Amino acid sequence: MIDICCVFDLQVMTGKNQTTVTYFVLLGFPNLHSLSILLFLLFLLLFFLTVAGNLLIIFSVFISHNLHSPMYFFLSHLSSCDVLLTTAIVPLMLRVIIAEGESISFLGCITQFYVFGALATTECLLLSVMSYDRYMAICQPLRYAFLMDSRRCYNLVFWSWFTAFMVMLNTAIQMCRLQFCGPNVINHFFCDLNPLLQLACSDTSFVEIQNLITGGPATFLPLLFICGTYIYIFITILRIPSATGRQKAFYTCSSHLTVVILYYGTLIVAYLLLSKENSLNINKLLSLLYTVGTPLINPLIYSLRNKEIKSALLKLVYRKTMGLS
Repeated sequence: MIDICCVFDLQVMTGKNQTTVTYFVLLGFPNLHSLSILLFLLFLLLFFLTVAGNLLIIFSVFISHNLHSPMYFFLSHLSSCDVLLTTAIVPLMLRVIIAEGESISFLGCITQFYVFGALATTECLLLSVMSYDRYMAICQPLRYAFLMDSRRCYNLVFWSWFTAFMVMLNTAIQMCRLQFCGPNVINHFFCDLNPLLQLACSDTSFVEIQNLITGGPATFLPLLFICGTYIYIFITILRIPSATGRQKAFYTCSSHLTVVILYYGTLIVAYLLLSKENSLNINKLLSLLYTVGTPLINPLIYSLRNKEIKSALLKLVYRKTMGLS
């Protein structure tokens, strides 16, 4: 266990009677140290299940000709984003749990914050792209194949990834310019924005405003777009004369809508409804939901609620089984 009395590694700043933090200490779950081994094994299992489940979907979409459509192309990128997001958080969290506290360099902490923020924003943009795809499929069925050609799909995916990483890069650069002169103990399991800002010695108002101006729209404008597309989708579904047609149309959207509700629900509660003074345990629980829970649940939702995904997975398992035998 890291000695809390030795958590500071302070360096004299040139020409100033101040010190600067060169690394941070993540405390993880200090109230649950007696359960550290159990938590380590639990999160290790969830991590392997998350990576395996998402990689299985990516591989199924890649090899199955029945899944070579825009919807599953976007789903494979969503699964890729989930794999990267959970990989950016969970391995370090496991070290924090088993060591009952773990140090991370200043640059490493900012890098983790940047990668996590960029991937979380990418997920928001990909979810909006998937809602646009469902809108085109249901509201413009006769023009769908022409409008959602491979070039447009690749462009939508490229700009989702590129925009997210560019938006978060500016915030990460501004974070590097802040002064951290101690303490350097973060009562969390990863380097999130609010815990870092609370440790800064310099004025953080510019970073908060800049993050609100750039990060806010990149996160919540996609939610407004998703809501708008689903309004048109539901109106179109209600106009379908047959009950079977309405049920089939809604079924194609149900998995995506469930994922949107789960992902944005936790984000809204964590970053809008809860203040900085709220219980750290509640914030950590919500952080676990969208860093560990959502990447694990997404492949389960799509594999359980989508007949084509289930069929592709069964065929893949059958081929592997027959190949081994």
